[in-house]
Amino acid sequence: MSAADAHSLTDGVSDIAARFVEARLSKTGMAEYPGQIPLDMATAYATQEVAISLFPDEIVGWKVGMVPPAQQPTLGIHRLAGPIFRRNLWTPSAEPTPLPEIEGGFAAVEAEFVARMGPVDPEKLDWTLEEATAAIAGLHIGIELAGSPLTTINDLGSAVVASDFGNNGGLILGEEIEDWAARLDGIEVETRVDGQVIGTGTANSIPRGILESVRFLLENLARRGRPATEGTLVSTGAVTGVHRVHAGSSSVCAFSGVGEIHCSVVRAEA
Repeated sequence: MSAADAHSLTDGVSDIAARFVEARLSKTGMAEYPGQIPLDMATAYATQEVAISLFPDEIVGWKVGMVPPAQQPTLGIHRLAGPIFRRNLWTPSAEPTPLPEIEGGFAAVEAEFVARMGPVDPEKLDWTLEEATAAIAGLHIGIELAGSPLTTINDLGSAVVASDFGNNGGLILGEEIEDWAARLDGIEVETRVDGQVIGTGTANSIPRGILESVRFLLENLARRGRPATEGTLVSTGAVTGVHRVHAGSSSVCAFSGVGEIHCSVVRAEA
């Protein structure tokens, strides 16, 4: 690649990131990707990093999503990551938690197990599954709001998803699971939208399991120069699937023997 081409690519990444951030802050939907679609994860994460630097908030956690099997050979990865910001971290209350949908964008509810990390060695680049599991201080139930200004984000490939904060719109952090390591495999999860059961699963419904999501994220962040810290939240993947919703919808994610989380989808206000 020539210097001119490299400069043009950098300018394009910066412009795309800025347009995504502006759309998120103004709650404005997008019908098309705002620039050249990224074809590899390096470009996707470069875009994400610029957007993180522009977004006026603190990262409190990360979502991990699956790369569809058909895309894995080309992209060379089976998972992707995106930041969760403090303003988009919610805790359940007596009333359903409102989840904001950007009108003209994308919104979906995902029942997830959420790991809370203990101390993490900031110099460690390579993680085994056993090491990653040992670094978990607690496991919670939760709901990820998959959300983006771009209505077609999930149709354009995982590099596009990663480029816009991993298609994350927020996280409801539910109660902690007592004795989670012994109980995890027996917890059945059910998602209902507007009273209808639309997905069921367990922690093992995630390919390679939810603990692999934690291991992946620890390596991903370390190699990006932003290692996880104590207290970092990791939303580990959509146990019952990705369920698109719109303002006016209500949803319940039930985790057997642990609890339920109720939410309602509302129109996002700038």
